[in-house]
Amino acid sequence: MNWQDEGFLLSKIKFRENANIINVFTGIHGKVSGIVYGGNSRKIRNFLQISNKIFVFHTSKSENRIGYFKTELVEAISPKYFNNKRKTTSLLSLSCILNLLLPDSQPYKNLFISVESFLKNLDQENWAVNYVYWELNLLKELGFDPYLEQFSKNIDENNNHKIIEIDNIKYQVPIFLLKKKNDQIVNDKNLSTALSFTRNLLSNKFFLPNNLIFPKARIILENYFN
Repeated sequence: MNWQDEGFLLSKIKFRENANIINVFTGIHGKVSGIVYGGNSRKIRNFLQISNKIFVFHTSKSENRIGYFKTELVEAISPKYFNNKRKTTSLLSLSCILNLLLPDSQPYKNLFISVESFLKNLDQENWAVNYVYWELNLLKELGFDPYLEQFSKNIDENNNHKIIEIDNIKYQVPIFLLKKKNDQIVNDKNLSTALSFTRNLLSNKFFLPNNLIFPKARIILENYFN
């Protein structure tokens, strides 16, 4: 089974002496695993960085066996932010969450577009707000929509947050999420509240029911705004 596609590198682990097993989130084929021979060579190792966009040539003898990748760099994303801990951690967080929650070989076209959009706008001043909205979109794409618009009535403008109840669980939500404006500049305190809210939703709806460990990178990202 042979195909080619573009995608974002979600994870890599060493396999034998000079190879890696990588997971890539592709536009057409979803999350796919494959072996990259020569993955520890200087040439390939330099661009097999988490969140980089790569072109993959996939070959496999059977759908039930792991395939092989030949890779080419499309866009080096992670090196742009090596000097920015918050943004670097957001890339690791996004990649870890997708790697843990996405099923194999299931296309998520809209989710792929949202990842592209977030990465494209990572230089914007309100990039952290965009990240929060990306997680909310991820929840919807995975089958759970919190329908925040239902809580947008009777907002007290004097408060920065509102307590809402979803499936018998109470959450503290910053007002800016209920107003659905992602073009505004939000302070760290409200960003921390927003990240706590989406973390709790992700944990309650996907990580805890499936006995998955919540990604350390995502916890570190939230701590940067505390």
